[in-house]
Amino acid sequence: MTWKENAQQMVYSCINPIVQLFIKVGITPNMITFFGFILNLAAAIILIAGAEYGDRLNHSFVGIAGLVILFAGLMDMVDGRLARVGNMANKYGALYDSVIDRFSEMYMFLGICYYLISHDYFLSSIFAFIAMIGSIMVSYTRARAEGLGVDCSVGIMQRPERILIVGISAVLCGITSMIIGSDFKINVDWLPIPLFETISVFTFPIFILAIGANMTAFKRLAYAKEELSKMENHDF
Repeated sequence: MTWKENAQQMVYSCINPIVQLFIKVGITPNMITFFGFILNLAAAIILIAGAEYGDRLNHSFVGIAGLVILFAGLMDMVDGRLARVGNMANKYGALYDSVIDRFSEMYMFLGICYYLISHDYFLSSIFAFIAMIGSIMVSYTRARAEGLGVDCSVGIMQRPERILIVGISAVLCGITSMIIGSDFKINVDWLPIPLFETISVFTFPIFILAIGANMTAFKRLAYAKEELSKMENHDF
């Protein structure tokens, strides 16, 4: 197994007791999916509150939102596991999960963009918006390709990776702010913006996400083209 599959199995071994409890009390995967959406909405509200009521150098809102995002990501694993172990998987459930996941991710990015724009991190907010576009296109390209009969799960910036990048970087930003200070900066004369500042712990991974997600979407598009060409040639 790959490292990703090993990590997934470790998480499953931890959440299996919770899954079994949910099965006993009658909690369905759709309930967990919706709860995950509520958590992502809460993370967006926390970031918006940080924009409206928090100081530019107060990164605690970012750290708290990161924790909520990671917990919401865990729910995304729980609902799938619950569907499989509880024998509750069905086509509508798969559709519901995919649609609610898209809503969750968009609200998460809404909170991120609002926070960054409000605190004058304009360039970072642009990359957050580009990351949002890439995230949607990664999912859309796969869905559209699978609708045409192509399994298009290639690429590195799938939803779990995106959630981990955003959630972990947000938590680390909050921790870093407490350790080295919220106003820490490294300036370079020839740069109009700081080379590094405390918020960079959060914003630089989003920059990586913006590039990686869009590259993954284009990679899936190229892969789908190749697979569809094979299918069409085979038909002839």
